Amino acid sequence: MTTESPLLRRFVFLALALAITAGLVALAVAVLAPDGWTVAEALILLCYLGTVPWSALSAANALVGLVILLGARDPPAAVLPALRAARPGPPQGRTAIAICVRNEDMAAVLPPLGRLMDGLPAAHFDLWVLSDTPDGAAAEAEAAAFHAFAAGRPNAHYRRRVGNEGFKAGNVMDFLDHHADGLDHFLCLDADSEMTPEAVLRLVACMEADPRLAILQQLIHGRPATAAFPRLFQFGMRQGMRAWATGQAWWQGDEGPYWGHNALIRIAPFRDLCRLEPLPDGSRILSHDQVEATRLHAAGWKVRVLPDDTGSAEGNPPTFGDFVTRDLRWAGGNMQYLALLRLPGQTLMARWQLVQAILLFLGAPLWCAILLLAGVNALTGGGAATPTGLLVALLAATWACHYAPKLAGYAEVLLKPALADRYGGRAAFARGAAAEILFTTLMEPARLMAQTLFLLALPFGIKVGWVPQNRADRGVAWADAARQFWPPTLAGAVLVVLFAAASPLALLLAAPVLASLLLAIPFAVVTADRDVSARLRAAGVCALPEELPARPRQGDIRSDGFI
Repeated sequence: MTTESPLLRRFVFLALALAITAGLVALAVAVLAPDGWTVAEALILLCYLGTVPWSALSAANALVGLVILLGARDPPAAVLPALRAARPGPPQGRTAIAICVRNEDMAAVLPPLGRLMDGLPAAHFDLWVLSDTPDGAAAEAEAAAFHAFAAGRPNAHYRRRVGNEGFKAGNVMDFLDHHADGLDHFLCLDADSEMTPEAVLRLVACMEADPRLAILQQLIHGRPATAAFPRLFQFGMRQGMRAWATGQAWWQGDEGPYWGHNALIRIAPFRDLCRLEPLPDGSRILSHDQVEATRLHAAGWKVRVLPDDTGSAEGNPPTFGDFVTRDLRWAGGNMQYLALLRLPGQTLMARWQLVQAILLFLGAPLWCAILLLAGVNALTGGGAATPTGLLVALLAATWACHYAPKLAGYAEVLLKPALADRYGGRAAFARGAAAEILFTTLMEPARLMAQTLFLLALPFGIKVGWVPQNRADRGVAWADAARQFWPPTLAGAVLVVLFAAASPLALLLAAPVLASLLLAIPFAVVTADRDVSARLRAAGVCALPEELPARPRQGDIRSDGFI
């Protein structure tokens, strides 16, 4: 067994995750058990045990990723053999740029596609706009916009389905069944995706360098945003995803994830293996991407991640309300995986991918239960002997593990002057990081409460569908914010009374979480406010490299030629 062995890497990663798990659990027991156990304390520990796997996974991925990001000359190539084997030059096969749309603003969708197609050799690339827009004025306007765009572009094509069977997965498979003759690969894009020609050509070169590679998923960053909410959110997300994806790619290897867009796919195996049948209850799989990846794993095909976001971007929801709406749709889709875990023919890693997707949302009700149980325990006299110092240490350790990928990404930038210069320098980057951490502190508990209420309602028949997303910047009225976020606000008010009745110290320790719940409505309004957004932009807070003048320094150029 060599150091390159996937099995050895997984053992190393498992040992690291288990060590983190043991440390967190030991600290939790030390906090909860100094004076015996109450029923509430036993339940708190049980709920905490349910959250630890995600915290340990986050921390372990972040640590591995940070070591590679700081130690490797070319981190993406260090975890993606096909990148090392790729050769420059024109592609050998033909690739479709396939973008799925449904009731989208084509004035926003088409310009990035034009820039992409104009930079790719027409002999090797075709554009396909795959529409699921229903009949009516919107469909007519969509077709007219495309035909105006396609004038002078003979390799641009448009196909609209009459129905919406199977949602996006059905849209893609219909294209592969009826329009993909003579094509070798397709690049799957969403309506808000944006990629550069250089990034696409690099993906194709990697795919052609490894004939067993079925999906190559590129890392994605947020496009420069004008609204405050996406601007703050994607600043931290970009740093966290780089560390997470690098660490995850190191140990998952050929059995990596697929996120549904900004990924290059080999048509033949995908068409043969990824045709998704309805679930036993007749409903369609919503979070189709990871299921498709597991099908390919099981058949011996490789699904790999390129943990570099250069030239690969997407839009993020412009408001907190839009973000939560998308979040809950993903939660409903991921919970469908519970019905798929027992299906035969899956590899162990494939099952883990599904479990990981479930854990992403399953922690929300456990955290909310912990908060409620902690208040009840304090109010009923439990925890009187709890060592405050250890409790603070547990809270800090849990927070650090949960957000470890983001913290690792921040550390990487601050430790690399050339990288920090792309964000305007270390001081500007640190200011953005501090603003994003405050933003997340105010957002995350309210988000978890919304997830919890949704998951509690899911077994009682609440329906999750594939609905068009709002992608346009807009303000949020107070009444609209109140209609969506009154439940977290009410929960926060009740919990404030509970913790205040318990003790001032209990109220103080719970204050950051309670503030998020109480301020959910003004948070939704303020982070969508145009004046606030304009002030953030003017001050350069959380500015991305794409919106700043390039400041190349010696050492900026990596071995693959990208800055």
